[in-house]
Amino acid sequence: MRTLITIWGYDLSFLEFFAAVASFIGVGIAITGKRSTWPWWIISSFLYGIFFYKVDLIASSALQLVFIAAGIWGWFGWAPTGAVPGKLSRRAKIIWLIALLISWVALAPFLHSIGAAATWSDSFLFLGSFIAQILMVYEKYENWPLWFIVDAVGTIEYFVLGYKFTALLYLAFTVMAVLGWRGWLRKTLQK
Repeated sequence: MRTLITIWGYDLSFLEFFAAVASFIGVGIAITGKRSTWPWWIISSFLYGIFFYKVDLIASSALQLVFIAAGIWGWFGWAPTGAVPGKLSRRAKIIWLIALLISWVALAPFLHSIGAAATWSDSFLFLGSFIAQILMVYEKYENWPLWFIVDAVGTIEYFVLGYKFTALLYLAFTVMAVLGWRGWLRKTLQK
């Protein structure tokens, strides 16, 4: 990958830079619940899909396909005026949590068997993001606390693996998830 700039010994590629910028814009718009978030998700997911594939983060790369599909689904699923956040039932929360835990334990050994660069953390990122994305498309405010956890794990994983710019992006996402959670919860309680 061609280097855009070297910062403190870190070679930031054009690909990682533009993927991160598009991602940051998309999440920033998602906090406000505007429908225009979805094209940014699609662009950033396409770019990050290539980036993660090149660095052997197989689950993270595959996840970008899910994000692209969710971007299309979200664009057509949300009203032109944006998201109208709602709450999950207690039962639905328990079902999603159990599904996440079982699928996480099942996916990690598979990733290990195919030589992925990370297994347990990348498995969690894949499945946690998958569920959070579905909840976002369905306009459930609970997507944000899950994004908070997923983004915190992503911050650590990408930093440990040496992708410091993406780790910094995920640190920003962790903070942004709190803002999204507060904003969407406020809208949910106003209904």
